[in-house]
Amino acid sequence: KMAGVAQSGNTEPEMRRCRANQSRDSAAVAVEPEPEPEPGTDRCEEYTQIKPYAGMPKEVLLLYSSQARYRVPREVLFWLTVACTLTLLALTATVIALSPRCLSWWQASPVYQVYPRSFKDSDGDGVGDLTGILEQLDHFQFLNIKSIWISPFYRSPMKDFGYDVEDFRDIDPLFGTMRDFEELLAEMHNKGMKLIMDFIPNHTSDRHRWFNLSRIRDPHYEDYYVWTDCSATSPKPNNWVSVFGNSSWTYDAVRGQCYLHQFFKEQPDLNFRNPHVRQEMTDIIRFWLGKGVDGFRMDAVKHILEATHLRNEPQVDPNKPPESITSEWDLHHDYTTSQLGLHDLLREWRAEMDVFSREPSRYRFMVTESYDYHEVDKTMMYYGTPLVKESDFPFNFYLLDLPHNTSGMWVQHLVHLWMANMPKGQWPNWVVGNHDKPRIASSAGQAYSRVINMLLLTLPGTPTTYYGEEIGMENINSASRDPQRSPMQWSSNTNAGFSSKLNTTWLPVHPNYRNVNVEVQKQDEGSVLAQYRFLNTLRQTELPFQRGWFCYIHADANVFSYLRELDGHSKAFLMVLNFGKQSAITDLSSVPELPDQLKVLMSTNQVNNGMVLQRSRILTEAGEGLVIQYSTPTRYNPNHPTQCYVSEKACYLEAIDILYKC
Repeated sequence: KMAGVAQSGNTEPEMRRCRANQSRDSAAVAVEPEPEPEPGTDRCEEYTQIKPYAGMPKEVLLLYSSQARYRVPREVLFWLTVACTLTLLALTATVIALSPRCLSWWQASPVYQVYPRSFKDSDGDGVGDLTGILEQLDHFQFLNIKSIWISPFYRSPMKDFGYDVEDFRDIDPLFGTMRDFEELLAEMHNKGMKLIMDFIPNHTSDRHRWFNLSRIRDPHYEDYYVWTDCSATSPKPNNWVSVFGNSSWTYDAVRGQCYLHQFFKEQPDLNFRNPHVRQEMTDIIRFWLGKGVDGFRMDAVKHILEATHLRNEPQVDPNKPPESITSEWDLHHDYTTSQLGLHDLLREWRAEMDVFSREPSRYRFMVTESYDYHEVDKTMMYYGTPLVKESDFPFNFYLLDLPHNTSGMWVQHLVHLWMANMPKGQWPNWVVGNHDKPRIASSAGQAYSRVINMLLLTLPGTPTTYYGEEIGMENINSASRDPQRSPMQWSSNTNAGFSSKLNTTWLPVHPNYRNVNVEVQKQDEGSVLAQYRFLNTLRQTELPFQRGWFCYIHADANVFSYLRELDGHSKAFLMVLNFGKQSAITDLSSVPELPDQLKVLMSTNQVNNGMVLQRSRILTEAGEGLVIQYSTPTRYNPNHPTQCYVSEKACYLEAIDILYKC
């Protein structure tokens, strides 16, 4: 027996433990009776003389599991698993804590403005419609654009092409039906796109139900609009002037009073000092958000409130005869714009949108429209405060002044006007055209359309593109206020592919449509469209453009130059844009952070793509823009803090391909 024990490697103390364990196991577990062992043998001895095997009974398993050679590795593995799990959790928490906030959809993609009357006519009546937009969604996918702002399509008598709303909860038959809208919205969401609507809070149409009830002094609607005593023959209540000229007051014979309209007389101003009006407009916001709309462009917000005392506004020229005051430029609008309480109202709407933004991946975007001209500080107030959010950004219209001066210094001035005044940590945006302003290719010149698109798509922030700018569309020759609203030029076919019928389109198609259209430019790698698409793809795929620093490098009578770089990232980009009237040689040898030799990634003049240039001699022709990609371990921003801007600082760890706060 002792030989057997020795052979199994057990000592006498181990045998005693074996018997004790087996005794306890036998007491705790009822087992089937087993045959008695042969005389002279011991059951524990029988087990200790064998090795563990598959299918062993519980007693054998317990016998071996308690041995140190099995127990210790098991405990080591257990604690290693615990340690690894805790380390992984700590690492995950650290990465989350250090990671910058993800860009939202309205930051990642340009905003593309669709003017629905002019985008695509699906039914042959000569006017664009919602189904036409649906038919052309592939165009946005081709351009990699996800944010689409559609100008008004509410039911309207069209005195101001949809900005005079008759019913805020219905679609004008000219554009389709509510079902057409819902189909468009659903398909946009299926394709990963977002829809931004126009919201027009300042006024309604004079055909709106509320106005008709207010005219007859219905008790609930009597004060829905701004009324004051006057007569058909007496002077107007004060000298206030409409945006479109002449008095802001019109006498209504039904009510026997004058009503205020800061735009056309067919657009009476709502009275937002009436809490019922505020609630009505909030309910309209809720109605469209409930349908799934992704955001609103808030129209003409600075006009929403006016002073209740109705005093005359100060004249710009005090010596001008009061009876000759007929233009909005004749007055300082101290009592009709940007009144106390305006931002409280906008923040109420922002709070309503934030409620809907709680849905996963359904952030609701808000942008405000306010032309404040030299009073840029008023525009910046629409960002809100560090404690109370308002719009995600107010539209930046200062680049609309690009055509006023053809020089690099002027362009830098317009860019810096926004960057220097924008509250810290906010997100910039850029607009070079819209439905109210001349097309940039006409006002600046077709030769500059490419370099302006390059500026728009490489500056920090969100660019806004007015339909047709991606192909260089120009104004039509029209005496109306609509030369920039001509039909979109899709192809060389009849009506530029805008409408398949021979009927007259609501505005003439530009005569250059056979050469300037989407179909033709898709076939040309050097076209305005191809370059727009390349730049937008570059903007969305390269981190220095998404999250990096923006640094001024150089500006002179012709050239504006700047950098886009990200700390820790091997790539950086130099933009050299010639807005002058002649070719220029730019010497950047005073910038030691740049390598001596620079390679052109893209030029608006296609033949210069791939060209190698010396830092001291960068040649550009008038209207030419260069995107130069380079790599250097030295970054520009640490040594030039006053020339550089970043919305939210982040660094890149190339080894593991992550961004982190730094």
